[in-house]
Amino acid sequence: MDEDTLYMSFALEEARAAGSGGEAPVGAVVVCDGAVVARARNARESAADPTAHAELIAIREAAERLGRWRLSDCTLYVTLEPCPMCAGALVNARIDRLVYGASDPKAGAVGTLMDLSSDDRLNHRFAVTRGVLEGECSAVLTEFFRGLRDRQNAGG
Repeated sequence: MDEDTLYMSFALEEARAAGSGGEAPVGAVVVCDGAVVARARNARESAADPTAHAELIAIREAAERLGRWRLSDCTLYVTLEPCPMCAGALVNARIDRLVYGASDPKAGAVGTLMDLSSDDRLNHRFAVTRGVLEGECSAVLTEFFRGLRDRQNAGG
């Protein structure tokens, strides 16, 4: 198993845990110098915080653990393509590389709706690897939202 697949599998563990807890199933992992320095999952519902996306939580945790805000030697692995808020955080944190699983046709800001990773108007750009474990990442999201719709349609 290559490194990208390994670290994305950790992000998938976080996504599944988020889904089990009633959160949108998105997970993220930050890796620096070959070591996992942060793991996070969506927490918008439980924290009542619209900014509690897996990526932002992981970036905050990595910065705290490393004692610095510049994460220029780090890679963020996330199961879903980041939204504009999270892509902006990657720029501001000076993340070196992003690896994501599933594209997001509704909010993807790293190639789908827009691309903040390579926008020359911004002060930082980062490398992107798309589609790592895409099928598994997509399936976790599809199953969660199908279950949510089924419960809503059943009146619960």
